Amino acid sequence: MYKLEKSVVIDRNQDVQWVQGKVAVQGIAMSVYSFYVDGLLIDTGSSSLAQEFQSFFNEVDIQQVALTHGHEDHAGNAGWIQQHKDVPIYINRDSVDVSAKDGEFPFYRKVLWGERPAFVAKPLGDTLQTNQATWDVIATPGHTTDHVAFYNRSTGAMFTGDLYVQTKTKVVMDEENIVHTLASLKHLLNYDFETVYCCHAGFLADGRAKIIEKITYLEELEGNVRNLYDQGYSMKEIAKSIFPRDYPITKVSGEQWSSNHIISAFIKHFSKESLR
Repeated sequence: MYKLEKSVVIDRNQDVQWVQGKVAVQGIAMSVYSFYVDGLLIDTGSSSLAQEFQSFFNEVDIQQVALTHGHEDHAGNAGWIQQHKDVPIYINRDSVDVSAKDGEFPFYRKVLWGERPAFVAKPLGDTLQTNQATWDVIATPGHTTDHVAFYNRSTGAMFTGDLYVQTKTKVVMDEENIVHTLASLKHLLNYDFETVYCCHAGFLADGRAKIIEKITYLEELEGNVRNLYDQGYSMKEIAKSIFPRDYPITKVSGEQWSSNHIISAFIKHFSKESLR
């Protein structure tokens, strides 16, 4: 029997309000955020935090919803919002059809985040319009192929979904391509922003600096992997050398989360470069 511990915090910075939910089970704890600004709700949190998040949703005037991607901790309450708020929900056009069906996820993710019921989504365009601002919808693949970030042209705030999360990434999901994540992080620097709102790290006043720190970390990591790869080390040998620690999420997830996925993505990238 798994006991899920939950907590919630509601806060704001200037015109941006948010609800932060934290879930913990068997020593694994994670936070997820949903942000509200100018009638727009960015991501909906997980259904495991449904009661806590829905209380927040009833306090704000939601006019539309935009999802950074379709994972259950970001879209878990989209179906509830659709039923109770009758507002449009937008997602990357590649995920519109997937969203129309109930999500299927491994058991450990259901324990943490719950289900992701089906909902009807509209495809995102290149921009979003809210009451006071125009937003750029920025393709930022890496964590998932459908991932996007949202940039408020009026305030310069950047909403990054799961693109940042933390500076020193040690494990990623099997569907993430760290090479693409690095490219997406670099792409963000084309925009004039300082403040970042991350769906797992929350409000980052020095967000641009954090993004640059992560880029530097991943570039150094790539260099270390290349050095060992050129010396003939295998993927698992490289992973063990660079990431010697065993992370609990790797075992719990049956290696869906693993350092090996970082190393293998870089090695595949090196192999493609050598064929050019």
